Formats: sequence, C-alpha cells, structure tokens
Amino acid sequence: MMNNKAYIQADELVKVFRLGTVEVQALRGLSMQVNKGEMVAIVGASGSGKTTLLNILGGITRATAGNTIVAGYDVTNANPTQLVALRREVVGHIFQELNLLSTLTAYENVELPMLAAKKDGGTRKRRTEELLEIVGLADRMHHKPDELSGGERQRVAIAAAIANDPMVLLCDEPTGDLDTETGAIIVEYLHKVNKEFGKTVIMVTHDPSIARQCDRIYRIRDGQIISVQSPTADQEMGAASRVDVVRERLQEIKEEIARLDEEAKKGGIDLGAFAARRVKLTDRQKLFEEEMHRLGL
Repeated sequence: MMNNKAYIQADELVKVFRLGTVEVQALRGLSMQVNKGEMVAIVGASGSGKTTLLNILGGITRATAGNTIVAGYDVTNANPTQLVALRREVVGHIFQELNLLSTLTAYENVELPMLAAKKDGGTRKRRTEELLEIVGLADRMHHKPDELSGGERQRVAIAAAIANDPMVLLCDEPTGDLDTETGAIIVEYLHKVNKEFGKTVIMVTHDPSIARQCDRIYRIRDGQIISVQSPTADQEMGAASRVDVVRERLQEIKEEIARLDEEAKKGGIDLGAFAARRVKLTDRQKLFEEEMHRLGL
C-alpha cells in the first residue's frame, strides 16, 4: 500500500524485458520508501536490478507493473510530456557513462539543461558560474570533457544534474570508474548537494565504503529489496574491502570485453561501435588494474 508520507515510493514494481522470444524479469515486486532529504545507497550484484530501479524512478523506463511516486509526482501514470518535465525539473541524473557532450565546454554542458528549460541568459550565466564554483571547477569552465580528468568530468556532471534545481538526484555508480581518492571527492560533493542544498539523493554503488556514508542502505537481489539497514548495522558490507570491490569490477570488465569480442566475431556489431566500446573498456580495465597495483596486489 502506498504511504503518502514517503517522498519517494515504489510499490510492487515489476519490470519485464523481452529479448527476442526470451523474457527477463529485472524487478520482481520491489517496494521501497525514501524520505525527503535522505541520502540512500542501493547495493547489489551486477544484474540485480539496481539500474532498472533507478531508471523507473527517474522516468526513463516504464515499469511493467506497480506504482511509483517521486516528490509528489505520479510517475506511473505520467504521459510522455509529463515524463520529460519530470526529468527536466524534478529529477537530476548522474550516470557512470557520463552524459556530457564532448563538443561542448564544461560551462556549456552545465548550461545546456537550463537552455532546454528555456531559462533566460542572465539566469543561466549566474547559475552556471555558481555551480562550477561549488564543484571547484571555476578555472576549468572553458575546457572540454577530453581536457578534464575523470573526477573533473564527474564534477561537471554533478553540476549539470543540479542545474535546474531538481528535488531528487539519482546517481548510477557515480564513482565506478574512479580511483579511491577521486571517488571520495565525488562523494564529498554529493554530500554537499544533499546536506547543504537539501536534495534527496539515491545512489547505486558497488563500493561498501561509499554506501556506509549514506543514511540508509538498500540491498537488492534478483529484483527485490532483501534488506534495509543503517550503515552501522551493516556488518556484511563492513566485511567487504575496497580490494574485493576493485577485484569484482575488474572481473566484470574482463567478462564484458570477452562478450564484446565474441559478438564482433559473429558479426553482430558494427565495427565502429565495437572499436569505440573496446577502447573504453580497455581504458577502464587499465584504471582498475592500476588501482589493484596501488592497493599492493
């Protein structure tokens, strides 16, 4: 039953994807509640439904069944125009695969959501400069993404995500491709957005040390929430180390490269798309191998 006091509520969510003749059930009657101003983590193995849940809450994907309320907005029954408004004004998104445009500067990437929302030029200029100052990139505002480090690009993404002052920030592995030190900086900025600006933050993460910095931790398995814990009560996550997380991510990347290579051998992927994806995965693999080396392994 929907609880009207919850700021964000998912009730008995089901999501079925059809891959040819095969049906894959990503969510299996998942329910959760998040209070206004909370910063919560969603943790679980790859394929457990974390990103699907985030995309439903953010109006990117429609649930097959169930109900969703976000900041008082009925996402379930929203029409396409209302979903566009939800994504533009109510919910900000930060993805692991950064949604920055490579041809635009940091300034222009942050300004872009306000252009789409038809904000006037003076407002856009003040807000963009203010946000880049907040994330410590005032001196890098005229640089394009490929001229910035991974951490700097992620900070631009945070600024862009909150440009239209959304009430909710949804973050999908915001530190997934970053080293420990840089990841800690990104989480620090997310805390600032949460505590100083009062934004409700939902963050999907593999990293237990990051999850333990949130107010509550939702653990998801096979498309269902299996536990909700406070960071201090989360003994299972406490036993997991940064080494385990890095090792797991490295293995996942290697498996994804192998799948990509196999698909290319079968001729099931465009060569240009294959090359771009292969380079990105190889770069990511190198980053995590360097992190393993830094951790003494």
